[in-house]
Amino acid sequence: MTTGSGQESGQVTGTQDKDYNLIWFTEQCLSNALRLQTYVQDAERDGDGELADLFRKAQTESRKGAEQGKQLLKARLAG
Repeated sequence: MTTGSGQESGQVTGTQDKDYNLIWFTEQCLSNALRLQTYVQDAERDGDGELADLFRKAQTESRKGAEQGKQLLKARLAG
């Protein structure tokens, strides 16, 4: 995490940048998967199956990223 005055490196948050970044990434993937569900529903409501399929594929990738992030966090927090 870069701040305006340089690297934070955990002095303010108590969390090293790489760990903070992994937590942020995982949260963003989860948030994206949730948001994309709304987009799928909107596209389906409008009868746009092509767009709904695109959003479903993106949602699947977001879920994969979230799962990978969770597994890595689990391993790092346990170790």
